[in-house]
Amino acid sequence: MDLIIEGIVAALKLVASVDKEVVAVTLLSLKISCSATLISLFIGIPTGTMLALADFPGRRLIISMVNTGMGLPPVVVGLFVTIFLWRNGPLGFLEILYTPLAMIMAQVVIATPIVTGISIASIQALPSNLKLQVLALGATRLQMIWILVREARLPLLAAVMAGFGGVISEVGASIMVGGNIKGQTRVLTTATVMETGKGNFDVAIALSLILLTLAFSVNYLLTVIQQKERPR
Repeated sequence: MDLIIEGIVAALKLVASVDKEVVAVTLLSLKISCSATLISLFIGIPTGTMLALADFPGRRLIISMVNTGMGLPPVVVGLFVTIFLWRNGPLGFLEILYTPLAMIMAQVVIATPIVTGISIASIQALPSNLKLQVLALGATRLQMIWILVREARLPLLAAVMAGFGGVISEVGASIMVGGNIKGQTRVLTTATVMETGKGNFDVAIALSLILLTLAFSVNYLLTVIQQKERPR
């Protein structure tokens, strides 16, 4: 218990000192995770909407695969992204392994099924006759899709939260494709693991507190937006 209390006190001092390395690690974590979340939204929301509205052979199989991907282990993602980006791999010519870009790619693979799965559920949760009503009023198919997405914007915000939460907190894929290189690919989660392994619990606790604060701040902002638009 004393170790925890001492660690928290030391952690608060470290945070208050605004350590340059801690700031750099925090900003890199935010940059990588926000970029990955944004890309996953551009992929996941249109894909989820299409799967929710379209009817074609194999649709249920694809949705099942998406739902399975929502629980995809980050270390598995890290393994396959590493293989693809390895110098002898299909994308080895890009030479981006152990760079922030590789970490973004891995996190996109993690976040996209989460965003897609929640998007499917959000669109399917709308009234079944809404689509027909919108089309009956003379809307084009693209206008109809846009209206449905707008109507589902509140649960879609949950997709943003879930996608961001899934990538800001993962560690396995980040270590495998990023290498935890100081000043280049070291983020909050990988730095926490490293400091814990070295026995520097005060630094590890400090990084954990920053990570929790960062995740809470982003999700609080999104929650305020979500609840502000909630029908009364």
